[in-house]
Amino acid sequence: MEFLAENKPSTPNLKFNRSSNEFYAEVKLRVQHYFQSNKISTHADYRMVLKSIILLSTFVGTYLLFYTDWLSLWQLWIACFILGICTAGIGFSVAHDAIHGAYSANSKINYGIGLTMNLIGGNKYVWSITHNIIHHTYTNIHGYDEDLEVFPAAIRMSTNQERKPIHRIQHFTAFILYGFAVIFWVLFKDFKKISQDSIGPYKVKKHPRNELIVLFISKACYYSYMFVLPLLFLDFTWVQFLIGYLSIFLTSGMILGIVFQMAHVVEDIDYPMPKENGVIDNNWAIHQMHTTANFAMDNEFVSWFVGGLNFQVEHHLFPKVCHIHYPVISKIVQQTAKDFNVPYHFNKTFTDAILSHYRTLKQLGMPVNKTATA
Repeated sequence: MEFLAENKPSTPNLKFNRSSNEFYAEVKLRVQHYFQSNKISTHADYRMVLKSIILLSTFVGTYLLFYTDWLSLWQLWIACFILGICTAGIGFSVAHDAIHGAYSANSKINYGIGLTMNLIGGNKYVWSITHNIIHHTYTNIHGYDEDLEVFPAAIRMSTNQERKPIHRIQHFTAFILYGFAVIFWVLFKDFKKISQDSIGPYKVKKHPRNELIVLFISKACYYSYMFVLPLLFLDFTWVQFLIGYLSIFLTSGMILGIVFQMAHVVEDIDYPMPKENGVIDNNWAIHQMHTTANFAMDNEFVSWFVGGLNFQVEHHLFPKVCHIHYPVISKIVQQTAKDFNVPYHFNKTFTDAILSHYRTLKQLGMPVNKTATA
């Protein structure tokens, strides 16, 4: 069984401390013992398969409703919000695990299921670089972690990012901008990233030809079912179509943005930067513990819908373990962190996490010599 994190690229100007990593060695040993002693696979079981079927069938079924005469215009608008919710759910609970290699022990199955990311407008290959490699390695390091760069001109997500006057209102504007970030992602970002010589600290040698082909074909399919077919066959005005499209992606974007940021841009979380010699103070595993937080760990519905991303600590330490196992192994990780005097950050409820993210955005938006109040 493989418990190690994704391959971590090295850069000439940033390295993690090579100090003893007894905590990581012990927590891996304890988690591995849990799976082996209980004869449990680290991959998906029937619960994961059932969830995938529910989310994908709801997404496809809701979409097909638009081509019937069963629903009124107002009911179709409600269906747009359902599509947005399903889009986020598929990204969280289906594509995410597969792209990490956590869905199945079979790489071909992971690849196929990972293409559900392309179904909802993203790209499996580009995501595997920006998320699996860059974010999971350089978590919360300004200039490296691209998850901190959601409209940086308007949202400041790190103490190491330059503050601008517009950031003063970001605790209000950020939640709306998250939605537009997803629209930018599905329409432009993947093409932009694939055309660059480097993606963050990841130096691109040559993109596989088959991945380039998949990118363009899947984008064409997405644009066809999301734009071309509705405009050709549905009796919508341009205004009605635009309202529907924005409803879908502002909904999915706000959900995706809020959930991902509640794990890394909340109170008590660190934003470390390398020293002059390019070395981060902590080793990689301890760095993850300082920069990541869980939330709503006792809320079964939240865990189900967000694909275990409310157990971000466990996800960052064990990205190749399917998220259905996180609630159990979180107890092991938490106890090990306590034994080694390592921080284990969490917000008790979903509401607590949102409020913590709100307060953090407000604090980061304030002038350096002022203190924000809740």
